[in-house]
Amino acid sequence: MSSIDIHHAHALSPEAAREAIEAMAAKLTDKFSLETSWVGNALKFNGSGVKGLIELLPGQVHVAAELGFPVSMMKGMVEGEIQRVLQEKLG
Repeated sequence: MSSIDIHHAHALSPEAAREAIEAMAAKLTDKFSLETSWVGNALKFNGSGVKGLIELLPGQVHVAAELGFPVSMMKGMVEGEIQRVLQEKLG
């Protein structure tokens, strides 16, 4: 099993960061067929071959994911897409 661990700094308010994460999750849900749910300040996601969370921390977002075998072969593409969307939504 392969994993992704990304920390991305931002200067948004907690409310704006949460809205940005929801928008990001919508994009990733469409692209990777994920199911998502909020648990406190963490957005958990689960889909075919991938599960993890996007955690809102003071001044940063932490994305942690475990990739199953088929998805792990596309780790670079998945990680790149997450980083691209984080930059787009959080700056």
